[in-house]
Amino acid sequence: MKVLVVGSGGREHALVWKIAQSPLVDKIYCAPGNPGIARHAECVDIAVADLDKLTSFAQEEAIDLTVVGPEDPLSRGIVDQFNAAGLKVFGPTAAAAELEASKVFAKRFMAKYQLPTATYAEFSDASAAESYVREHGAPIVIKADGLAAGKGVTVAHDVDTAVRSIRAAMVEKVFGVAGTRIVVEEFLEGEEASVLAFADGKTILPMEVSQDHKPVNDGDLGPNTGGMGAYSPAPVVTKPLFDEVVNTVLRPCVDGMAREGRPYTGCLYAGLMITEKGPRVVEFNCRFGDPETQVVLPRMKSDLVPFLIACCDGALDRLKLEWLPAACVSVVIASGGYPGNYPKGKVITGIESAQRDGDVVVFHAGTRRQGEALVTNGGRVLNVTARGSDIPAAIQRAYAAVSKIHFEGNHYRTDIGRRALTHLERRCAAKTP
Repeated sequence: MKVLVVGSGGREHALVWKIAQSPLVDKIYCAPGNPGIARHAECVDIAVADLDKLTSFAQEEAIDLTVVGPEDPLSRGIVDQFNAAGLKVFGPTAAAAELEASKVFAKRFMAKYQLPTATYAEFSDASAAESYVREHGAPIVIKADGLAAGKGVTVAHDVDTAVRSIRAAMVEKVFGVAGTRIVVEEFLEGEEASVLAFADGKTILPMEVSQDHKPVNDGDLGPNTGGMGAYSPAPVVTKPLFDEVVNTVLRPCVDGMAREGRPYTGCLYAGLMITEKGPRVVEFNCRFGDPETQVVLPRMKSDLVPFLIACCDGALDRLKLEWLPAACVSVVIASGGYPGNYPKGKVITGIESAQRDGDVVVFHAGTRRQGEALVTNGGRVLNVTARGSDIPAAIQRAYAAVSKIHFEGNHYRTDIGRRALTHLERRCAAKTP
């Protein structure tokens, strides 16, 4: 069969890498792809926002399955357009993708179906929002309603910061129309975790849990990013907690979307805060997470492709996921200055050396070819990913690989996975008489 993957980042590289291992697949295309993806697929120069060209390409090449990576084309209706053209595509419709595309819709939905989440208020007037914040105090969370490339959320630890973020979104329009409305949420204390699940409109099949690291610097300091690394499994989510997430978050979400007339198909991502009172939903994403995908897929023993097809065909209840008895850690190497302004065009060396270890794969996130050289082309440049028998082994292997990769001004966190080690040490101490 022929498969088209839409996107150009580390998540899409991981998807292509995993799909390429399937005996069901004869040919993979990726639009637009990147130099790392080009090792497994034919890259096609079509932008992810050009839905008409993507549809025409899929028709002309008789693509059997399209897998959509980023949220923007999903929210703009790529699945609706492909379905209308008789093309099989993995992902939610625009109506279902509103679960990610609108924070207001998501909070109203969670309130209606009693999904555990933070208390909130929504505003379309900046003065009213500021008054609410001054009344309730800080810490408090400010979220732009629409898609803002992962930059629309501010965790404000004082009132002045909260007010500035409200004005930035609603008055200065730094997020454009995405900030026309905002959500102001209760600040949740705890530890974050991510659970991805396959969904076919009625059945869900959860994947292994992972944990992302959003702040740019060690110790969770500095501004939030798209993610500086991840690991899986995440010991903070015990088996009872995982079952609670499935029963109180994932199933009610898919059931509720069906009752709303927006049946959810594709990958459902639940971003969670594990609090003293149990799991609380921080956000839903309507696609594979980035960088969570880069640590979940390398642990998947099952062929990915049958699950993608089953989501499209409403046949998930016939399948069972199998996992490797391994842990996985991914460290993001970013450009200096990210998530602010950063240079491009810096020559990258050492990837081949890093991948000589058979349990290491380097997923490209922001790279391009400049003549014969591989150079930086984004804020998050590479996802250095390693498997190990356990999390400590995977951490050691990942950082050994990171040390072999170089480009001017590169930046990475040195503590990816440390929270997992803390949990494992506590468990070990609890077992010691």
